Amino acid sequence: MHEKIEKNIGLMAVLIVIAISFGGLVEIVPLMFKTSVVEPADGVEPYDPLRLAGRDVYVAEGCYNCHSQMIRPFRDETERYGHYSVAGEFVYDRPFQWGSKRTGPDLARVGGLYSDDWHYLHMMDPRAVVPGSNMPAYPWLAERYVDPEVVQRRMRALRRIGTPYSDEDIEGAYEAVAGKTEMDAIIAYLQGLGTEWTGQHAQPDAEDDS
Repeated sequence: MHEKIEKNIGLMAVLIVIAISFGGLVEIVPLMFKTSVVEPADGVEPYDPLRLAGRDVYVAEGCYNCHSQMIRPFRDETERYGHYSVAGEFVYDRPFQWGSKRTGPDLARVGGLYSDDWHYLHMMDPRAVVPGSNMPAYPWLAERYVDPEVVQRRMRALRRIGTPYSDEDIEGAYEAVAGKTEMDAIIAYLQGLGTEWTGQHAQPDAEDDS
């Protein structure tokens, strides 16, 4: 039988696919029923309209190409960035901004570390606040405005796949982002990163099942 499989490339390919599929299912399916993966961590709420718009700007501008949002459970990372990331922080992230590419620092816990003015100047002229930075400037974000109707459509789409936005949340989104620039939105998004999950204040090496 072994010799027959080796000589039949089609049969071998099918068996390889089956073997990989079973291996993947064994790893993935249990996670679908694990509370710490599918339920939000304590304090984590869906993005408000302005932060949601800012997240879309962040993705559209390709910020994730240089900044990850996943702190690994290693001492050199937790001492620099804070408590390691847990799955429950990202339940409402679609798609999440994990990754390993760090041309710039990890942003998982950047919220509240700098003022709004600092972020504004950093986006307008990165080298004005971080000499030697190779980050490009994004001055056009201060000139482009968030479209409230797009944000409302986005919230309705997210609700269909499980994000618990109410009709009131969606209706109020129009007023929440009307007149706001994309700069306002992305700063709001950055200022919220890592600030909601209450478990981050535990010791980085503590066991966390939230």
